[in-house]
Amino acid sequence: MHCEESQRTAGFEHGGRKMNGFHKKGHPRQQTLNDSLEEDIQAFLIEEDQLHTYDDLTKVNPVTPTTVLKCLQARYSVKVFYTHAGCTLVALNPFQPIPQLYSLEVMREYHCAPRPQEFKPHIFAVAEGAYRNVRGQLEPVNQSLVISGESGAGKTWTSRCLMKYYATVASSSSVVKSQDTVHRIERRVLDSNPIMEAFGNACTLRNHNSSRFGKYIQLQLDRSQVLVGASVQTYLLEKTRVACQPANERNFHIFYQMMKGATDEQRKEWKMPHEQQFTWLPNVQKTVEEDCFDETLEAMVHLSINAERQGQIFRILAGILHLGNVNFCSPVDESQPCDLNEESAEFLHRAAGLLCIPADQLQTCLRVRMLKAGKHNVLKPCSQSECGVRRDCLAKVIYALLFEWLVTFINNSICADNSTWCNFIGLLDVYGFECFQINNLEQLCINYANEKLQQHFVAHYLRAQQDEYVLEGLEWSFVKYQDNQSCLELIEGSPSSVFSLLNEECRLNRASDPQKLSVRLENDLSENANISWDKLSKVPHFIVAHYAGKVSYKIEGMMEKNKDPVPPELSELLQMSENPLLHLVFADSEADCPTSRGLSKAATVVSKFKTSLESLMKILHSTTPHYTRCIKPNPHCTPLTFKKEEVIMQLEACGIVETIHISAAGFPIRIPFKGFVQRYGMISKSSVLKPGAQSSDVEIRSAVEIRSAVENVLRAVLQSQSLDSSQQLDSETHSSLVHCGRTKVFLTQRMLELLEVQRKAILTQRAFSIQCCWRRYQCHRRHTQRRAATLIQTVVRSWLVRRQVQKWNRAASVIQTTWRTWRARMDALAEAELDDAKDLLEEDEPVIKPELRESGLVQLSNIPEPITVRSWPMGLALASAPANTMSLTALSFQKMLSVMAYLSFPSSRGEYKVETNQYKHGLASIRAQPKGSVKLHYRRSPLLYADIQPDQMGERLTGFNEILLEKSL
Repeated sequence: MHCEESQRTAGFEHGGRKMNGFHKKGHPRQQTLNDSLEEDIQAFLIEEDQLHTYDDLTKVNPVTPTTVLKCLQARYSVKVFYTHAGCTLVALNPFQPIPQLYSLEVMREYHCAPRPQEFKPHIFAVAEGAYRNVRGQLEPVNQSLVISGESGAGKTWTSRCLMKYYATVASSSSVVKSQDTVHRIERRVLDSNPIMEAFGNACTLRNHNSSRFGKYIQLQLDRSQVLVGASVQTYLLEKTRVACQPANERNFHIFYQMMKGATDEQRKEWKMPHEQQFTWLPNVQKTVEEDCFDETLEAMVHLSINAERQGQIFRILAGILHLGNVNFCSPVDESQPCDLNEESAEFLHRAAGLLCIPADQLQTCLRVRMLKAGKHNVLKPCSQSECGVRRDCLAKVIYALLFEWLVTFINNSICADNSTWCNFIGLLDVYGFECFQINNLEQLCINYANEKLQQHFVAHYLRAQQDEYVLEGLEWSFVKYQDNQSCLELIEGSPSSVFSLLNEECRLNRASDPQKLSVRLENDLSENANISWDKLSKVPHFIVAHYAGKVSYKIEGMMEKNKDPVPPELSELLQMSENPLLHLVFADSEADCPTSRGLSKAATVVSKFKTSLESLMKILHSTTPHYTRCIKPNPHCTPLTFKKEEVIMQLEACGIVETIHISAAGFPIRIPFKGFVQRYGMISKSSVLKPGAQSSDVEIRSAVEIRSAVENVLRAVLQSQSLDSSQQLDSETHSSLVHCGRTKVFLTQRMLELLEVQRKAILTQRAFSIQCCWRRYQCHRRHTQRRAATLIQTVVRSWLVRRQVQKWNRAASVIQTTWRTWRARMDALAEAELDDAKDLLEEDEPVIKPELRESGLVQLSNIPEPITVRSWPMGLALASAPANTMSLTALSFQKMLSVMAYLSFPSSRGEYKVETNQYKHGLASIRAQPKGSVKLHYRRSPLLYADIQPDQMGERLTGFNEILLEKSL
């Protein structure tokens, strides 16, 4: 939510005591501190209609539990569920779906915003801040998002939203990886959630989807900040829930999903008819949103758990359910094993068949225990209660190892190679603080984990911050906060603590006595103020004052749970299973078990949990933490219902008020001088370091020079801010934004943003200069290449033209030579054909017979009477061309007669004549060869008259294709 100055409550001025509409009246007596505080609160609450506009609780003045509670209630009433509390985000659970609050558009809005902190408080703003810290490579680069709160406060949903955000934002780039690969990784990371929740979450009195284990998910990023994989670490699965469910609570979700979503074929395979009831499956009729079997199956498919492996998993789970219906009866003879009624025997055979182990051996292992007496084994029948314990132990160990196998398989499926990722963002979702009517070892471990996280928060944000202010010489008024170190010493301290005494009792390997353990606790730990006892209670117990309240723990059964023994005969039996998965998980567990005799220190539950929790805390200390405090508005999970008593207890328990005090007055960002100069030294031209200087260059500088460089950078940024805002910032404003300690620079978020803006502007300017130089170089290079290409093209084209001209010249010479040779030959032939021309001139004019003249067949020489030449196509051409004359020349009279015989001269009109006087008309060309062809050439081409139609015998012949230019003799 944007919180501008105009939106602030008119009843007060931020950081001061000036109130509008409220004036203190003078009193003759001096007011006490309580009276003054009460008046401040009343003045604050005058403008209640504006309380929902406070998006950061550090703006509240004064900061008291009452004012903070009022602000949260006002925001919750207008459906605003996120509020900043300085360095922490407070999230109120609405207990109803708000889909528009987590849509893809909202994700893009926060991811693309220049300053997400200026937007409304949201879990996406925290996620984007951590993601930008990774991209900015500010030490420590790795990030951790710690989601804490009570059971039912919304931690699991918040973790799910964070995973969806990073899977969407950190996978949007297409560099290095193809889109298909990115989508596969994103899909697998998201699909790990439904499986983990189905096998690790359960419906409790406080929450329908309560995590019964802790998990820390590392989202692995490469150098381009692209999501390339993930890994999951789990802590303390509540496996006792498999065989023992508290009143009005349910078993793990996966069992109910099988009962409600299985097909008839699957039920037949699992021997689970519809009317079958199971002892370990209470409240089957209750339906929750997580009872979605299809979603779990789909997630398994996406994670490459094939159908065969799925069948093995569900047969194991069905066998556990059938095992819960096996009940034992006390025998008549105590020396004999316990009896089984007919119904229990049937369930035992079903369980053995589903677990793929012999039924008779399973029955023997449950009813008889093996004792070692030297080198011999002695079989001893178990009592009825011992048989039940062995049955429960078998179910718990099977489910725990199956859960561990699933976690390992998921990690192998989604984890990237160490060479492909360099940074990570961790999501920590742990069980919330628990306090029931009966609390045992599980609640002690859960609350111990919450104590460790609270200590980390206190150490990181409260104690360390105040201690560092003192070391660096900052003027600081201390804020009181609740330190839980004494409670942690009570639980895990050395040499005497609750855990150490529990382990010692377990290592003695004797029958547990709750009363003796209670006495030892009272004798050894009574000096610690965080432990107490109810003198009126006859049940062995002890009370621990946690940071969130007092919890009474029942001692009975605590030592047995801490030992968590698995009879060796049960392990050997399950290793013989023909179910490949069951055989695999027990073979691996056997390899991991200690081989030393007796119970080692690491074998107890609390020791294992303490070791895993310490490794988690090391990871958290090596990363930059981001805390989100989930608040449960009411104990009954009713939508949009705000109970003040419930909320105020959580605010006080998690130290929200103290956090607001320190965040409002302190400097949450601390950067060493060397790192500051390396990152922001470019802002000041007088910096002793040049951009890109290595750490070794920094070390050779004196502390005075580095501090001077830091002050120059800060002065340059503040001066630029003064010029931009057209006002001078006074020294008080300077000190409220930044402070230089002895070795570090302390900054507010506003000052960090100013530094980043200035650095970005300088980088942009330098990038622009680099781009200009590069583009100039590229342009010059392209121009040079273009000139070179033009020169090459010119040379090549000129060479090609010269070569073509040479070819043409050679071809022209050949054509000319050939033509001249042909003309010379033709002239020679023509001269040879004119050898009888003079004889024809000297001859007398022949006398033509009248009958020939009338027929008009032939006309030779110069006969004055015109005779029409009838021939086709020459007759048509000559008839249309009165100016044309035809000359015929032959070598002999016989040849002439042959020519005349092939020509048809029409005699109808007699307008044309044929002359043979070559000297008068010139030679057109007639070349005749004996038995060859006669070619007639005309001075005007007959083709010009090809469309003329002859009028002889009604023939209708037209067109160019009908004209024959050559006729063979």
